[in-house]
Amino acid sequence: MGATEHEIKHSDAASQVKEKTKEERIHDAVVATAPGTSLRRALDMIIAGNMGALICVGDTDAVLAAGNDGFPLNISFTANRLFELSKMDGAIVIDKGMTQIYRANFCLDPDPSLPTSETGMRHRTAARMSLLTKAMVISVSERRHVVSVFVDGHRFQLRSVPEIMSSVNQLLVTLQNSRQTLDRSLLRLTTLELDNYVTLGDISEVFYQFEVLMTSAEQLQKCIDELGSEGKTVDMQRDEFVGDMDEEYDLMIRDYATDSSEEHAKEIRVKFHAMNNKDLRSTKRIAELLGYHDKTEDSIMTPLGLRTLSRVSVVREGMAEKIVDEYGSLQELLDDIQDNPSRLDSLGVKNPSLLAASLYRMWGKH
Repeated sequence: MGATEHEIKHSDAASQVKEKTKEERIHDAVVATAPGTSLRRALDMIIAGNMGALICVGDTDAVLAAGNDGFPLNISFTANRLFELSKMDGAIVIDKGMTQIYRANFCLDPDPSLPTSETGMRHRTAARMSLLTKAMVISVSERRHVVSVFVDGHRFQLRSVPEIMSSVNQLLVTLQNSRQTLDRSLLRLTTLELDNYVTLGDISEVFYQFEVLMTSAEQLQKCIDELGSEGKTVDMQRDEFVGDMDEEYDLMIRDYATDSSEEHAKEIRVKFHAMNNKDLRSTKRIAELLGYHDKTEDSIMTPLGLRTLSRVSVVREGMAEKIVDEYGSLQELLDDIQDNPSRLDSLGVKNPSLLAASLYRMWGKH
């Protein structure tokens, strides 16, 4: 018996809490078709059976309005059922939550004026359906044994686990090298900060290294999403390499930006991430994003000290900001910390002498 209009709307509405961006929907499509999912098992079976398929997932009302005929089913979704139904020529229509199969052998007829660069009939139909509706449309090529997924006209091709792991191995090497380089640079930066001799060129280089690390981590995360259930170990390796660098990146931006708020630091990070390699290497562009328009590469920069203080074990969470608010900069703290420890007492620092000893030890002085 076919699905009623009420059943279809209720099923799709239940799985659509809010309107998602194109990027979020593409990410959802990658996760939905990753190894370990029922949909991926069905797609692997279709490829192994030397068959083709056209599958629409979600936005059911719009999909059904763009076609006709076919067999109304309204049956529970399973990988085996999807595989068996793929033996017919037409499209298969599934709800967004992938719990019900509504139609099989369905004839799709999207607007032919919708633009597409695809050549094969099945791929052209899939591309146009993804533009016409909010469905995830999957096209399986019988001849080439390739699975293409379309979302909003964007196409990505499913890769096998060995293919993904080839990219993963390269990215892990890049991530390891980037983290080692960044660690060395941060140690040097801490020494320069304590010596009060940090230049714009110094921090620009560190920001560049942060971006190399974070960009590699982002690319690796995309591979992890593609791996699905096969990506747990890689995910653990990624977390090991990235560690607490995400927080350190924010703190360093706050240390040197004219506006040291958390919100502004995140805005600057977004802008750093969107910059091309040439601009990331430009101290002038870095200075502009930090809020300076009169700095040169050799200009001395005065850090607040949030990043350095956060690395001291006796500084509890939230205490670094109180110290910075009181002193204004790391150098002011160093100048005053031994002569006037009671000032730190009033801020709630329980052992000012231990804080002083920790900072001087990091400085390499007694």
